Amino acid sequence: MKKIPFLLSIGLLLFQFGCKKTTEIETLETQQQFKGKAVVYQVFTRLFGNTNTTNKPWGTIEENGVGKFNDFTDKALSEIEALGVTHIWYTGVPHHGLITDYSEYGISNDDPDVIKGRAGSPYAIKDYYNVNPDLAVDVTKRLEEFKALIDRSHSANLKVLIDIVPNHVARNYQSLTKPEWVKDFGVDDDTTVEYKKNNNFYYVVNQDFEVPDFINNYTPLGGDTNPLADGKFLESPAKWTGNGSRSPKPNIYDWYETVKVNYGVSPEGKKDFDELPDGFENKDYVAHFNFWKDKDVPDSWIKFKDIALYWLDKGVDGFRFDMAEMVPVSFWSFMNSAIKMKNPNAFLLAEVYQPHLYREYIKKGKMDYLYDKVQLYDTIKHIMQGKGLTDNIPPIIEDLKDIEHHMLHFLENHDEQRIASPEFAGNALNGKPAMVVSATISSSPTMLYFGQEFGEDGSEDAGFGKPSRTSIFDYVGVPSLQRWVNNKQFDGGKSLEKELTLRDFYKRLLNFTISSPALMGGYLDIHNFNRQHTDNYTQKVLSFVRYNGQEKLIIISNFSVDNTYDFELQLPENVIKSLNLNEGVYQLEDQLYDTYTTSLHVLKNKATVQIHLKPLESLVLKIKN
Repeated sequence: MKKIPFLLSIGLLLFQFGCKKTTEIETLETQQQFKGKAVVYQVFTRLFGNTNTTNKPWGTIEENGVGKFNDFTDKALSEIEALGVTHIWYTGVPHHGLITDYSEYGISNDDPDVIKGRAGSPYAIKDYYNVNPDLAVDVTKRLEEFKALIDRSHSANLKVLIDIVPNHVARNYQSLTKPEWVKDFGVDDDTTVEYKKNNNFYYVVNQDFEVPDFINNYTPLGGDTNPLADGKFLESPAKWTGNGSRSPKPNIYDWYETVKVNYGVSPEGKKDFDELPDGFENKDYVAHFNFWKDKDVPDSWIKFKDIALYWLDKGVDGFRFDMAEMVPVSFWSFMNSAIKMKNPNAFLLAEVYQPHLYREYIKKGKMDYLYDKVQLYDTIKHIMQGKGLTDNIPPIIEDLKDIEHHMLHFLENHDEQRIASPEFAGNALNGKPAMVVSATISSSPTMLYFGQEFGEDGSEDAGFGKPSRTSIFDYVGVPSLQRWVNNKQFDGGKSLEKELTLRDFYKRLLNFTISSPALMGGYLDIHNFNRQHTDNYTQKVLSFVRYNGQEKLIIISNFSVDNTYDFELQLPENVIKSLNLNEGVYQLEDQLYDTYTTSLHVLKNKATVQIHLKPLESLVLKIKN
């Protein structure tokens, strides 16, 4: 991970020698089972199979419907896999707070005053040892139904990811089905003090919790009556709120539905645990695991490690860690090394939004992948909106070159606006060049959010929050997806032609990425050279080269929604040498649609190719030997 040439050489060895296993820190540990890139399909589980089109704001589960684990049939999963997907992230699986009454099953009702929406936030976990009862046909067998889904996913050649949310839990956390040796969070806490190393929570001593003052005409459940919606929630003493608020009465914009977990860091910032010695960023997970074996770590560390190992035992292949940067990096060394000891190929993806922390969480925290949000995603979004220049992309790739494999790329996820929403780009087609760049510019995994492949616009007013991103808090339908689901035939029988055309684009692109050896190889920038030396090559175009010993690609994307560009693309001398190109003429063939061919002319130290690039078009040109 220190220098990109070494990373690339490891990638080539994986191709040539059948993915030999190694424990060296610089290996692509989670990529060993794939010929090419990983592609993660994030699906909001309760929405995928919901065919109800009512979409009443604040609608109940009976009014608006809900999807089930069983809706992911063999047919549905085979279609997802055929899209070019290697991993499926089932979002919203662990049992979180929600309003639907399941008291007949021994599940306590949740208070609307500390629940967001009617279906609840998937990031306010109520029971880590069971799954959301909304998702089961038979609530008493909800865990068995999820285990069956894991097995079906594996049969479809899909690895399974779920969320772990280490920074906070629901205010009413209570596990009904935990192993008998497990104690709930907070059970043994000393609530007479604000902080103690082995307390699971922080406390506002001698003060009771107060529900936030709701503003902007907001009322829980949209004003519907509920016996628990009384502006009160019993919590004595009050706990710190999930985002770190120390007030017994958090603000409406705080994460008031959650409480912050204590990892042995005092309110003053003192760390009551051992730190990794210098040099451990260069050691493998085995060394990290051995370092922690005899250490006295805070109780919360052990609780979350046990949760992760529990789900590995159920067949889960990896995790997406919510807001990982809010938890000490030393904990991640402890947690992730334990996970890797159990499953060396576990896929570990985390939210870290501060670039100066990236390398620490990858190298010391043993994360496999981090969101590339604040650099690549934000930059591409501005370009798609007509506010930014492609000139800003190559410096990002240069800055991240030592960790490029570890920076997962995406254009949508549950936290972000839909591309087709007016608040983002207003048209799903604007995402086509961006997706080509995002999926091909590095060896990192690509993530696709369900419905993105159909151009879903997220315009439904579900209740809590505003449209532009598909609701994660309420029961709602996803119209473009529902048309493809077609009464659970999963055949696109009701899809619009433009939706099927867009899905075909994503399918072509993603399937190419998971089988292309060049995309696990080297990267060379040709954009800056052409900006300086090529007529009619503009800041709306981006070009780069991806290559290895088996495959050489020239990739060009046009972000303009209106303009066609004709120009003579040039490869600088260093690129000609890196690609080992001899004088002569090489045929180039587009790998996405097979309808575009052109020629690369190499003469001495100059190589040129004539390009005709239509609005929002991308070319993935393979150099034929």
